[in-house]
Amino acid sequence: MSLFRLHQSRHGRAEPSKGSYAQEWAQWEKRLRVVLSRNANYLTSIQVPFDVAVKEVLEQLKAVAKGDVKTPDTAKRRFGNIVFAAVTVPQADILSLLRKLGENDGDVNNFLNGIKVEDNLSKAHVTLAHKRAHGVAAVASYGVYQNQEVPVSFNAFLYTDKMAALEAQLGTVNGEKIDSKNDWPHVTLWTAPGVAPKEANMLPQLFSSGQAKRVLIDPPITITGVLDFY
Repeated sequence: MSLFRLHQSRHGRAEPSKGSYAQEWAQWEKRLRVVLSRNANYLTSIQVPFDVAVKEVLEQLKAVAKGDVKTPDTAKRRFGNIVFAAVTVPQADILSLLRKLGENDGDVNNFLNGIKVEDNLSKAHVTLAHKRAHGVAAVASYGVYQNQEVPVSFNAFLYTDKMAALEAQLGTVNGEKIDSKNDWPHVTLWTAPGVAPKEANMLPQLFSSGQAKRVLIDPPITITGVLDFY
């Protein structure tokens, strides 16, 4: 293996000849193309063109071979498993917001008690970009803001008998506005059994057609969240 032999050369052992290196590199490229070809459908589904994937991986391998970059540690390897970027907000703060909302609206209070929101609310977050819906590049574009605090203002509560969500408006990080790739930024609070969380994206349309209720939060309540990958 050429990378192993290159590593050996740094410890005083002989480097392989250029001809041997080229031959082994060609074999590596051939194997890489076979592996990526087998997963071409998956790569297409996440909007990564096949030729682009091959080129990027080859460039990374060449950089490692030349010693230009260090091999990734465990934390960096996890990036390959990232599905979406989001701003996560504290669950306790969301529950506090909902309790205040329920105190001022009997229908909302009855609804929240009926779905047992405190028992069913999972990690509350505003999705910024999803790998399948927006592509890998869109998700990765938020990398410069990772672990940064982001203010999130909630201005409305929308719900039906199958789902509920809080309408959100994202603030800024160091003066730069954080925007979601979703048409309707929100925190999904609950969905009925058999209803996918992504269906909450339809709440504005359902409200427009009279099939959902919208309760205004005035003035809006702002909660600070943290931007990260999941």
